[in-house]
Amino acid sequence: MYPHFKYKGMINRELIRLKLVQITYSYYQSGGKNPAAAEKELLLSLSRAYDLYNSMLLLMVELNRMALRTLEMRQSRARRLGERGFLSTKFVENRFMSQLESNKQLQEYRENLRFDWSDQEEYVRSLYNKIEESEYYQEYMTSGKNSYDEDREIWRLIYRHLICNNEELDAVLEEMDLYWNDDKVIVDTFVLKTINRFTAESVGEQPLMPEYKDTSDQDFAIRLLQKAIANKDYYYELIASTTRKWDIKRVALMDRIILQLALAEIISFPGIPVSVSINEYVEIAKMYSTSKSGKYINATLDNIAKRLINENKLMKNC
Repeated sequence: MYPHFKYKGMINRELIRLKLVQITYSYYQSGGKNPAAAEKELLLSLSRAYDLYNSMLLLMVELNRMALRTLEMRQSRARRLGERGFLSTKFVENRFMSQLESNKQLQEYRENLRFDWSDQEEYVRSLYNKIEESEYYQEYMTSGKNSYDEDREIWRLIYRHLICNNEELDAVLEEMDLYWNDDKVIVDTFVLKTINRFTAESVGEQPLMPEYKDTSDQDFAIRLLQKAIANKDYYYELIASTTRKWDIKRVALMDRIILQLALAEIISFPGIPVSVSINEYVEIAKMYSTSKSGKYINATLDNIAKRLINENKLMKNC
């Protein structure tokens, strides 16, 4: 029905790598004795990220319901007091939001979630008040325009300015699920992409992002974790060989894990260019480790990859 959209899974390689670093670090911190449990934890963690994606879409739906309740309360008060001022229904009749609320995929997902945003009424009301106070809301309500693009754009602005980078919301989410704090930044990008993909012709069957584009990404996650754990000693030998008289144990645990996963990917997944793998793990090092880790990770991986290629032990596109 929507041939102009090629939907990829919400759980992509970038998110998978981040989760692998987190899960592998936890695995070794807890003793490193149960790979099966680590694999189960990885899949659960990825699944919860997809729950967060749907939950953020549902938060917008709940905000719209709060808007409707607020309007009805104001209308009732105006009738009671005999006031005749006009109360605009523009926001609650927003066409994009009507599409999102009636989306069959989102409705089905809502039935399986463990919580409902209606249970967070106080927070939702506080967030809605901030919407009404915003300049873009005021401009939307007084613009005099009546277009679908404007209806969609107001929700994109609300999400980008009030839901992304919201510390109060982060605290609420952390109470709901411990997995969600680390996933929010990436999930936000997918929610914004989803908003942009709606059109005036979208109906209840408008597809949202699937959890995985196909089985290959889930297979990638599981296989990479298995390779990283099973071949740890070999990867550590490679790391140690890059620095003279340097004990691998002196390398910070997080750096070791990032290098371990990167080498597992470089060696076990020839379809991924070496440069891509290195760049991905350098960025993770900047995020999770020390200020100097990025350069160390980059130099170490580049050194090892070049040596393996020269020794014909690694056949890859650099």
